[in-house]
Amino acid sequence: MPQFVALASDYDGTLAEHGVVTEETIKALENFRQSGRKLILVSGRELPDLQAVFPRADLFDCIVAENGAVLYTPTSREKRVLVPPPKPELINALRKRGVPNVGVGDGIVSTWQPYETIVFETIRDLGLELHVVFNKGAVMVLPADINKKSGLKIALDSMCISPHNVIGVGDAENDHAFLEFCECSTAVANALDSVKQTADFVTTGGHGMGVVELINQILENKIDCSRRRAIPIGAQGGQSVSIPAFGSSLLVGGASGSGKSTFVAGWLETLTEREYQFCLIDPEGDYESFPNTIASGDEKHPPSLDLLLQMLDKPSSEVVVNLMAINVEDRPQFLDQLLPRLIEMRARTGRPHWIIIDEAHHMLSPESTLASAELTERLQNLVLVTVHPDRISPPALKPIDTVLAIGPDPVKVLDAFAIAAGFAEPPSGNAKLAAGEALAWFPRSGHMHQIRFPLSQAERLRHKRNYSKGELGPDVSFYFRGPQNKLNLRAQNLTMFLQLADGIDDETWNYHLERGDYSRWFRDVIKDNALADEARQFERPDSLSTHTSREGIRNAIQQRYTASA
Repeated sequence: MPQFVALASDYDGTLAEHGVVTEETIKALENFRQSGRKLILVSGRELPDLQAVFPRADLFDCIVAENGAVLYTPTSREKRVLVPPPKPELINALRKRGVPNVGVGDGIVSTWQPYETIVFETIRDLGLELHVVFNKGAVMVLPADINKKSGLKIALDSMCISPHNVIGVGDAENDHAFLEFCECSTAVANALDSVKQTADFVTTGGHGMGVVELINQILENKIDCSRRRAIPIGAQGGQSVSIPAFGSSLLVGGASGSGKSTFVAGWLETLTEREYQFCLIDPEGDYESFPNTIASGDEKHPPSLDLLLQMLDKPSSEVVVNLMAINVEDRPQFLDQLLPRLIEMRARTGRPHWIIIDEAHHMLSPESTLASAELTERLQNLVLVTVHPDRISPPALKPIDTVLAIGPDPVKVLDAFAIAAGFAEPPSGNAKLAAGEALAWFPRSGHMHQIRFPLSQAERLRHKRNYSKGELGPDVSFYFRGPQNKLNLRAQNLTMFLQLADGIDDETWNYHLERGDYSRWFRDVIKDNALADEARQFERPDSLSTHTSREGIRNAIQQRYTASA
């Protein structure tokens, strides 16, 4: 799976030295294109000026000119101006105030230092909504929010390329935004220190030789940007536990009802928020209504391979492949047909970034599907969700380097995986997991973490409604009893807790307050540490009046639960 399918490069100071690109650099650009990848030029120059100094602009699939104001496609010679033309009053005012050689493009106005002060004052005096961009002595004036990043984003959208599959290279101040936008950022050796400090990778060569070096590293698949890009799977002791965004694969195992779907839902939301594309194969329709996804297939209609690939063609589309309309025994065969198409798409586009297979013990069992198992052996960024790791074909387990065990017997899950995949047994133990917790084992390094994973937004809302107005069992309800156990008032949710708290006498309220019963219930039963910590502030011996503590705890609950519920 090629991570980087496109290179976005600055021109002056990066590809070119004193405006000239060497033959060796041009040869490297040709090699990059011949590999099937795309080239995007991102420059502050006006387009006619760029074409005059660089006769091989035709090597690029798209040119972002004027610092993001203009897009140009060399093959079709189509030019798109993304902003209104410069205002004549600005140009005239700059010239009247003594600024020489004012450059005027389709969307940009430019000059050089030391005239930036006059530029700022003129923009202020005219009351214009413009911003100033610097580039090694050049002073460029553009509409607000227009920069190399904004132009590159529009270019990538038009080319159906995700920024997660782009590596950028630059050297100067105006390159910061677009380099940060790319999955991996590179600074050539002659770049400003500020650019080097924020880049993932710094070349040993300067200018075009640095780009040659970078291209060779990409073609040899030697670029590693995992330092900056990682996806959290949970946290331990307040510290995030993550896996690389590229080059890792995950197995999520546990008994039915143990919380696997809860983890997967939360993790899919993380992928969506970070704009990593996923394709989820859903045999049982468990994710048919998952937010912000497009469904391919439903209970009555099997998914169309051609249609779902069209859906995935847009990088922002997250696709759930619902297999409910396919007979159970035929579902592995469908996977045999789908996986080669996804692998071919990944070879071209680097997407979908993640492939998730639910019910993997059935979809990839040794008896039903050998072809798919052998294909998954070649995959990265794969997630297998299963009740039975030991019932998955061993070749399909080979790419797995992270195992997440959820439920009452996580060690059993890890042991089953280790035996099936041929790893040494994990560290023994009797880990007890609470709801929302998992054992994360990294079998290649041997590291083990007991983590708490985040709930999805839908799950958080469901929990919030349950705790606010639901029916907690008698064994976990709160009971207002008082110092003499004269009362037995049961609060089966937070709404009832507030109603009872309003009616009980001060002696009963203070009895539970001084014992720390409120914060203990919020922490142990409601599973809300923040609410518990806030309540704890009112349970100190030197706390404020009874009225103040009632109001404080009431407000804390209402802000988090009952007001929104």
